[in-house]
Amino acid sequence: MTAETSQTLDRGLKVLKLLADTDHGLTVTELSNKLGVNRTVVYRLLATLEQHALVRRDLGGRARVGLGVLRLGRQVHPLVREAALPALRSLAEDIGATAHLTLVDGTEALAVAVVEPTWTDYHVAYRAGFRHPLDRGAAGRAILAARQKLPDEPGYTLTHGELEAGASGAAAPLLGVTGVEGSVGVVMLADAVPERVGPRVMDAAREVAEALR
Repeated sequence: MTAETSQTLDRGLKVLKLLADTDHGLTVTELSNKLGVNRTVVYRLLATLEQHALVRRDLGGRARVGLGVLRLGRQVHPLVREAALPALRSLAEDIGATAHLTLVDGTEALAVAVVEPTWTDYHVAYRAGFRHPLDRGAAGRAILAARQKLPDEPGYTLTHGELEAGASGAAAPLLGVTGVEGSVGVVMLADAVPERVGPRVMDAAREVAEALR
């Protein structure tokens, strides 16, 4: 810690990070051990975070991330969208297909930025705010593949007809961006995705990841 930083705020942020990394919550004792502070300090941190709905405690006393974090997260989407737009525009114009940035929202994939090509006679209408299960469509499947870190995967995912009849998709995951889990992809009216699209989508995902770092 330095003279310019707050120890209490630092500890509170560490509590949120610890809780975000677990699905089953943490007890006061577990948090105390992980933070290296006594239980009284943890109780005070949790009480303050609860007041702002950033933490909740279940009937068993385990602390979990609260709904207030989701409200903060929604404000991040416009910033992420703005950073991703240049790479998405380039991708859409290059491929001639609708490009999108998709982020994880709970158990669903949520399109937060969409760019349609300007020169094509027709393209898939795909809107920001569109949701679908993570295990359907290239965008969600690319995210799941990144979670599994399969060594034989090409680095991108191709699908056909999973979200819209006659439409094919290609997507690559965002890698190396702390706190952001998502993918960049395209969707097109075609029976199959052209060979060059997969590598091009990977390049766009790298561009977006660099813009978000």
